[in-house]
Amino acid sequence: MRTAVAVWRRRHSPLCRTTDLVEAWVTFACALLITFAAPAAGWLCGTLTHAALRESVRVQHEQRHRTTAFVVRAAPEPTVIPDPEISTERATHTRVVANWTAYDGTRHTGTVTTTQRVARPGDRFEVWTDERGRVVSRPMDDATASTHAAIAGIGAGAATAALFEGGRRLVVWRLTLRRYARLDQAWAKAGPDWGRTGAGS
Repeated sequence: MRTAVAVWRRRHSPLCRTTDLVEAWVTFACALLITFAAPAAGWLCGTLTHAALRESVRVQHEQRHRTTAFVVRAAPEPTVIPDPEISTERATHTRVVANWTAYDGTRHTGTVTTTQRVARPGDRFEVWTDERGRVVSRPMDDATASTHAAIAGIGAGAATAALFEGGRRLVVWRLTLRRYARLDQAWAKAGPDWGRTGAGS
């Protein structure tokens, strides 16, 4: 940016090339786009994402219902190779066979997970079920939806800014190649007379 400003200040100088002015204009346009267009893109993406997630929150709260499950017995742990990345998460969940009553009044029995470290027969814990009584994950809340929307907006704004900066660097790279090509042409013309100035030949 400082280079572009310096070029613009000496734009009337005979040493200022056309490619220098083009680079200055491209840099100025990129700065404007990053300042205004990138935040606008992030705001638009965040707003649309938030609206979609709020609708998902509404649907999930309509279709998922909280109920109480009763532990019947501990469920046998599946034989798997321990994964160190999820070992901590697995340690905080216990698999049990439990009974629960669905939203429509039907009773169900199945293997579910609970956050209780020690689950004894008769212990109670909360589960979320769908309209068919199947255990599902907890519905998303408004705070989580807002957080995801904010992350999406920031990511979109950053990606847009990176796209503009990448375009600017590409243009500058092409301008640099053109400068080198013109320098090579000028050097090729002056090369045969190099060192013989004023020799009369």
